[in-house]
Amino acid sequence: MLREMTADLHIHTCLSPCATLDMTPRRIARIARSRNLEMIAITDHNSAENVAATQRAAAGDTVCVLAGMEITSAEEAHIVALFPTLEAAESMQALVYARLLPGENDEELFGLQVVANEFDEVEDQPRRLLSTATTLEIGELVAEVHARGGLAIAAHIDRQGFSLVGQLGFIPPDAGLDALEISPRTDLTAGRARFPEYADYPMLPASDAHDLDEIGLHPVRLRLGAPSFEELQMALRAREGRGVVAPGVG
Repeated sequence: MLREMTADLHIHTCLSPCATLDMTPRRIARIARSRNLEMIAITDHNSAENVAATQRAAAGDTVCVLAGMEITSAEEAHIVALFPTLEAAESMQALVYARLLPGENDEELFGLQVVANEFDEVEDQPRRLLSTATTLEIGELVAEVHARGGLAIAAHIDRQGFSLVGQLGFIPPDAGLDALEISPRTDLTAGRARFPEYADYPMLPASDAHDLDEIGLHPVRLRLGAPSFEELQMALRAREGRGVVAPGVG
């Protein structure tokens, strides 16, 4: 049976240098549960190293934790990539790591990059700078995500910085994107009104949370049979009654 569910599909952890250090796997799972989110995605910059710990932290909960990354393309545009399995995300991570521009994290300038376990214990502090761009151009990036069964979503298109619209001035029609995301500064109705030329794309609100207080503050409402990657994929393709629930629509 289909029902309406609430999801936040763009959440950073303490692995992203721009996120606060309290964005740990266990705390994120707890906050998501307390805010009645049924599905979240962990989408750190160019890495999936905190996904498994967050999934373990949420084990037994009602919260489904999707494996994801926020990948920076060669054009310096952010693409949220969501995957059906942790293994698929880790495969994409290996490619991204190989194609990241060289650089070492300056903790005083960019912030700490912390890999934590499900008990919020520090396991590693990678030196590789994760917030830089890759050499993957948009078309190749999306194709690699799709090759791993994933979904590619243009992040925060209503923002100037690090968005496809901000960087290129438009959404490439041949990029093969699965959806477009709008940031908390724009609600879904306003987003649709602002970008009528992209009416054929699903449009998803997301928090892009970098702090615990931001989790779930700009959720997307989805009509699904269950909180899962497969159901989300069907919703973005508007199959068998699944879909994004527009404001005012039951």
